[in-house]
Amino acid sequence: MAANPSPPTPRLAEAGPLTLADHVANIFHLVIKELRSIRADPVMLILLIYSFSISVNTVATGAVTEATNLSVGIVDEDGSDLSRRIAEGLRRPTFQPPVQITASDIDPMMDQGKLLFVVEIPPNFEADIRAQRKTGIQINVDATAVAQAGNGASSLRTAIANEIQRFISGREDSTGTPINLVVRAAFNPNLKTAWFSAMTQVINQITMLTVILTGAALIREREQGTVEHLLVMPVVPTEIMLAKMLANGLVILVAAMLSLQFVVHWWIGSPINGSLLLFLLGAAIYALVVAALGIMLGTLATTMGQFGLLAIPVLMVTQLLSGSSTPMESMPVWLQYVVQTISPTPHFVAFSQAVLFRGADITLVWRPLVAMLIIGAVYFAVAQGRFRRVIFGS
Repeated sequence: MAANPSPPTPRLAEAGPLTLADHVANIFHLVIKELRSIRADPVMLILLIYSFSISVNTVATGAVTEATNLSVGIVDEDGSDLSRRIAEGLRRPTFQPPVQITASDIDPMMDQGKLLFVVEIPPNFEADIRAQRKTGIQINVDATAVAQAGNGASSLRTAIANEIQRFISGREDSTGTPINLVVRAAFNPNLKTAWFSAMTQVINQITMLTVILTGAALIREREQGTVEHLLVMPVVPTEIMLAKMLANGLVILVAAMLSLQFVVHWWIGSPINGSLLLFLLGAAIYALVVAALGIMLGTLATTMGQFGLLAIPVLMVTQLLSGSSTPMESMPVWLQYVVQTISPTPHFVAFSQAVLFRGADITLVWRPLVAMLIIGAVYFAVAQGRFRRVIFGS
């Protein structure tokens, strides 16, 4: 009896080349996977929330560099109306109410840190001013508090000079000053450091957290072994890399925009003069650039510890030379050219300050955007080459 013929073996459909729609679909699904991975990491979420809320407010309001609430002692050896005017002219919030002390109390009270400034008014001071004789006031400064000492000494000299000028102007035989200087501060009329520091901190957090989240996402998959699952899936290295960049960049952008609106604008009270949509465009470009940097650092390290040690100096140098804390003009000229050539951060800082502080439009900030795109293209090419070689072995 003849055996029954076995059923024909089904033939697998031959896989054709991926279309653009296939690439987009793969990237979309990989982005969803990355977002779920971020949601499943509570430590990273807590770090993200803290960095864009409490950290921004603490840096803006805790480290104040302007002169405020300064302690002043006065040694009044004249006892005149002018010396009393000088003491009354030192008002809050710049100065605390002046403390009347004697000359023998100067050294002990300054050594104990009770007084930051001591003003010594010599005998016959008012009489010398009336007679237009040369005289002077000695100001003793505790320079251990460098920032307050420098700014405070300038404010103290201005306050004393103003009181003396008012006293002289009140005399009938006095002549007015030939020039009347009027100073108007633009964009930050009260010269509040918190307004500047808050926005600067948001800019710094975008840089730091985008690099950390993107690099950590790659390192985490390599340590857990889940990256091997991607190797057997019908995806290409560029799709995996773009998905990590887009997912982490999206999370950072949402957090940054919420921080600008609720922390910087509402909590701290800093005005936002420019377009948030324009800032979002520039921040999106910048986030993709530094995300590529995070991928590149992630391919250079094999563990999370190595990645942290590698990222710390890179982030420190990037932020210190970005122009966010100190102006670019304070650096050597050759270093300015080097930093602006290899780092996108100075361009993003200049872009953000122009948009958020001065209300610039696209016609004024297109150059930083183009610079970020060019540097980002180089970063992406290098990171893609490293990613293919390290992860896929190709």
